[in-house]
Amino acid sequence: MQKRNYYIEIEDFLADSSFQLWVLSKIDQQGWEEWTLENQQRAKLVEDARLLLLAMKVPENKISYSELTTALQSTWIKIEEKENRNKSIRDNSFKYLKVYWRSIAATLFFAFLSLWFYNNEFKSNDSVVTYKELLEENNEGLVEQTNNSNKPQIITLSDGSSVLLQPNSKLSYPKIFTGNQRKVYLSGEGFFEISKNPQKPFLVYANEIITKVVGTSFRVRAYSDQPNVEVLVRTGKVKVSSNELAGDSKHEVILLPNEALRFLRKDLIFNKISNITEDKSLARNVGNIEQLSFEFTDIPVGQILTTIEQAYQVEIDFPKDKLKDCHLTTSLSDQPLSEKLKIICKSIGNDTSFEMNGNQIVITSQGCN
Repeated sequence: MQKRNYYIEIEDFLADSSFQLWVLSKIDQQGWEEWTLENQQRAKLVEDARLLLLAMKVPENKISYSELTTALQSTWIKIEEKENRNKSIRDNSFKYLKVYWRSIAATLFFAFLSLWFYNNEFKSNDSVVTYKELLEENNEGLVEQTNNSNKPQIITLSDGSSVLLQPNSKLSYPKIFTGNQRKVYLSGEGFFEISKNPQKPFLVYANEIITKVVGTSFRVRAYSDQPNVEVLVRTGKVKVSSNELAGDSKHEVILLPNEALRFLRKDLIFNKISNITEDKSLARNVGNIEQLSFEFTDIPVGQILTTIEQAYQVEIDFPKDKLKDCHLTTSLSDQPLSEKLKIICKSIGNDTSFEMNGNQIVITSQGCN
């Protein structure tokens, strides 16, 4: 007599290699299907063991809804074929078994549907990190600035770095950077120009990623309700890695000028983009500050200041009559806004200085040297 006739516990079936082969690979060398249908009590025990084995072997990667539907349709077809092969049996026991198999199929359907929903909705969201969670992990006292206007706002940090914060965005940062790192926290979109300091790297925490630089310019687009985070580099070198809070193993991507990265939040996938112009979405979001050149050769000061106004969307008030004959040759590509203004004022000379009040800049001067 076959040893399976003595199986009385689910564990007995799970330990049987031919049972595993039948359930997982649909190879029925030992006639499990026929043997199961011989006894109603046995059928229930077999099906319980079958469902448990399937649940144990569900892969960790996500199951698409179309794959789930196909698998379930296959289950229904198999049951219908079994019923058709045995349609000559009309006794009450078979009718009961037919109803029972339909109930098992329904149970299987909802079990897999629940598992699919859990994997794709609840489990995937475990990796999503919120702006609030990022701030809770930080013990320093932070200043938060929110841009509720309809135009970008310029923020100057204590180290001289500048951030062009887009509408509907937030930035949290310390009044004064202390320690061996400069950390800020972004929700939304900002263009960063970082003062060089190799001893104190600059880190932007945004959703599930960390962007680390020493001194460079780049854009981070990380809205809480968007499925992706984007980092686009204008100058210098940037390292982008996953945040520990996302629960993913540490992953790092290095970006150079005119390269970008798109991070898929639910899947924790890093997609590096080497040619920005070929990506329509990225190209559409590139702003004036990335497109305008800050390399000037014998250019009137007024024209240079107009370029800065267009790039940062600020207003600059300066004595046009006194500076109308002033020309400059300078490179301002890799400096924050405040540093750009310092270089311009120093080049003009004659006690030229500037003051910044939000998006308003006032330059005072007696004319060029």
